[in-house]
Amino acid sequence: MHDGTPKDLNTIRRFFLEPQTPKQRQYEALRAYFVDGRPSQQVARDFGYSVSAFPVLCHHFRREADPVFFVTPQRGPRSQPKKSAARDLIVDLRKRNYSVYEISEHLKEHQRPLSPTAVREVLKAEGFAALPRRLDDERPVRPRPTVEPVADVRAFSLAPRRFTTTCGGLFLFVPDLVRLNLDGAIQDARLPGSKMIPAGHAARASLALKLWSIERKSHVMALLADDGFGLFAGLNVFPKKSFLSEYSCRIDHAKTMRLLAAWHAHVAGESIFPGQSFNLDFHSVPYYGEHPTVQKHFVSMRSRRQPSLLVFLAQDANTHAFCYANADLRKGDEPEEVFRFIEFWKRTHGTLPPHLVFDSKLTTHRGLARIDDLHIPFITLRRRSPTLLKEIVLLPRSAWRTVELDVPTRKYRTPRYYEQAVTLAGRHFRQLYLQDLGHDEPTILLTNEHRTSPKALITRYAQRMLIENALSDAVRFFHMDALSSAVGLKVDFDMTLLVVASGLYRLLAGRMRGYGDAQARQIFRDLVAMPATITVTEDEVEVSFHRRAHLPIILASGLMEQPVAVPWWGGRRLRLTTNNGPTDAASA
Repeated sequence: MHDGTPKDLNTIRRFFLEPQTPKQRQYEALRAYFVDGRPSQQVARDFGYSVSAFPVLCHHFRREADPVFFVTPQRGPRSQPKKSAARDLIVDLRKRNYSVYEISEHLKEHQRPLSPTAVREVLKAEGFAALPRRLDDERPVRPRPTVEPVADVRAFSLAPRRFTTTCGGLFLFVPDLVRLNLDGAIQDARLPGSKMIPAGHAARASLALKLWSIERKSHVMALLADDGFGLFAGLNVFPKKSFLSEYSCRIDHAKTMRLLAAWHAHVAGESIFPGQSFNLDFHSVPYYGEHPTVQKHFVSMRSRRQPSLLVFLAQDANTHAFCYANADLRKGDEPEEVFRFIEFWKRTHGTLPPHLVFDSKLTTHRGLARIDDLHIPFITLRRRSPTLLKEIVLLPRSAWRTVELDVPTRKYRTPRYYEQAVTLAGRHFRQLYLQDLGHDEPTILLTNEHRTSPKALITRYAQRMLIENALSDAVRFFHMDALSSAVGLKVDFDMTLLVVASGLYRLLAGRMRGYGDAQARQIFRDLVAMPATITVTEDEVEVSFHRRAHLPIILASGLMEQPVAVPWWGGRRLRLTTNNGPTDAASA
């Protein structure tokens, strides 16, 4: 408080020249500009405004009808009518042990809305302490999160009941799983299991994630209340994400290789792997994070090197199904991976792969010589070195030949080629320069097929480009780039499931008219993503599909004509029908 002593002249001058409050500073700045006529930039600099902010202040002052500068703000507590009106009721409810959230809900019901924070402030002002934590039985009855039961095969029941599921189309794969004896392949691979979730049930649950295009294991939590997923796996409920994540960590690379070998043995009589020619490629699964075991690899979709896991994939050229995958790779292993695939195919089928098609960076020139020593025909690309590009530019126009490819759907059907013999790593190969094949720069083919016509070689390599489409489909539908973990064990098992799921989709597509060459995401969208009503009786499990536009294609496939005895249901039969009953299959 001022004691009444007169101020000296310097103090008075500082009062006007060095304003202490924002409103006084605005007043002195505006007076200097409008009354004293000082330049705007100088006023802004003297009173601490930016050069751009001061004209805005002047603009608002011109349009303010009654500017106020020297009104003393009111001090002391402000009135809070809502809190004051509800104070007595809040205190009364707290004396009855209502929590702040229950008090807030009670006030809202009585047209006195007050937030829990405001209620807590009133109680604190009245001297109330926080309530001790109560048991669930002591809390008021209201909707709460449900606690789903734990997956346990011993609690699995096929008691008669009826329910609706969103995953009705998942049961279209059951006949092939039974016929191919996937449980036998799991036993041959000696996959881990437990009394609660045996190996077969755990593997089927993991496979269901791929078949149903679930991106990550954590996303399965939204489907736990759907009895259809648990029934498909043969469990009382579908396993939670914690089990699915932990289970994949228990499967090492040796087990995944045994599972792949067992899968090939069980599909030996099928047309899924004709084995006439294979497309080979690497794919980098990007990883966004920090992990000491993750190395940097080139990611083509990003056109840069970044932390990722390298995966080797082999695809059957005829059916476009993946037949081999390996994510247990480190830097320096790339040139040898093609020989691991050759060894795997020989071990599981008794013969060497008859034909290989791959990119230029898959192996080295010495690796090509080793493949040639095994008498395995191959087609690959050669890197475009400056020397080779210069040689191509200097070739006369008369040296080129034109060939027409028998691929009606291809845009570039008349490429030009120039053929010559080359020697690499002590071996003689054929080399073809290709122009007008759809690339800005020439393509250089390298092969050890000396008797195959240039037209056949170019056509076969043009078909190899379909593996890029298959990889794109795997990335988008099977979520190949959605890393379950940075740990290579999990990714390796996921890639093995990708091979099995890809084969099952190809088998299903072969039965559906017009879907033989369709990608998995289209098959899922049209045929698999279909709800159904499931009726469990004493003799069978009936899956009745709801009406859909593509349902006639399923009716014509023959899957609904013969029930299948399912081993993990205790021999109970699976019958696929429509809402109008199984007679629709005959009428279709």
